[in-house]
Amino acid sequence: METQNKMIKAHLKKGLRLTSLEALELFGCFRLSARISELKTSGFNVEKVMIDLPNGKRIAEYYMP
Repeated sequence: METQNKMIKAHLKKGLRLTSLEALELFGCFRLSARISELKTSGFNVEKVMIDLPNGKRIAEYYMP
């Protein structure tokens, strides 16, 4: 999981945003919220915004402020 954390952190540091589906596709990460929690615990600043999809569902999108 450390490798996923490093890849997610690098992705966010580039100014990119990340959803759970993107994390699965890019990094094979099934539990993005858990990885984000680990990053926050280690002191990395990550924010979340909820976005509405065309099908009416709401998902979290993570970014670095």
